[in-house]
Amino acid sequence: MANGKSPSRRTGFPLGVRRLVFRHRRFLAALLFCLAAAVIVEALIPPEQSLSRVVAAAEDLPVGTVLTPAHLTTIDLPPEAIPFRSFTEIPAVVGEQLATPLHRGSVLAETFLVGTGLLTGSPPGSVAVPLRPADETTVQLLSPGQHVDVVLSTGNGFEVPATTSVLVRAAPVLWTSGSSAGSATGWPNATDAEGLVVIAADPSDAAALAGASSTGKVHLVLTGAPPVDQ
Repeated sequence: MANGKSPSRRTGFPLGVRRLVFRHRRFLAALLFCLAAAVIVEALIPPEQSLSRVVAAAEDLPVGTVLTPAHLTTIDLPPEAIPFRSFTEIPAVVGEQLATPLHRGSVLAETFLVGTGLLTGSPPGSVAVPLRPADETTVQLLSPGQHVDVVLSTGNGFEVPATTSVLVRAAPVLWTSGSSAGSATGWPNATDAEGLVVIAADPSDAAALAGASSTGKVHLVLTGAPPVDQ
C-alpha cells in the first residue's frame, strides 16, 4: 500500500475480528435487537406494587358457619382492593359466625359477621333479628340501609277473625339474601338463606319478631328513616 499500512491498521480491528463479525453479523444484530427490546420492556413495566395480607375464605361457606382455621386462608392484595375493616390474622376471626355466604377467595370483613360487625352504627343494645316475609319477592325490593315496618297478619277472616298489627316501625335492614351474590349462584345451603331479611331491632321487640312467622304472616312495608332527634 502507498502509506505502508495494512487494511487492519486503517480500521483499528484485526482482520480476523472483522471476518468473525461479518460471518456472524445476523446473530449479532438479533442479539442487539433483543437487548434493546429488553431495555424497552423493563422501562414500560410499572414499579412493583406493595401488597397487604388479609384473611379470606378457603372454601365456599354458607350463612351461619362458625369459622375454624380450616375455613380460612390468607391472600395478598393491593391496599386499594382490601375492604374496610378486614382482618390480617386468622385467629382474630376463629369462632365467629357468618351473617352472609362467602365464596372461596372472598376477603372477610367485619360486616360479614354476626354480632357487632353486622350491627355497626346501630343504636346501643340493638339486636339483629332474621325475618322471612310471607311474600319472598319483597326481599328483591330491599337492600341494607333501607327501613321497613314489620306487619303481622293473623287469622283467615272465616273461622278465625283476621287481625293486623304493626310489630315494629322503621326498622333498619342490615342484610338481605338478595344483597349477596352467593344467594343466586349455588351457594351451599343457599335455599336456607333465600327470602331472608335481617333487621336491627330493640331487644324488647326481638321476641315478638322472632316468633312472628309461627303465629301468622309477616309483611314488610318499605318506609322512610325515622326523624333524627334534634
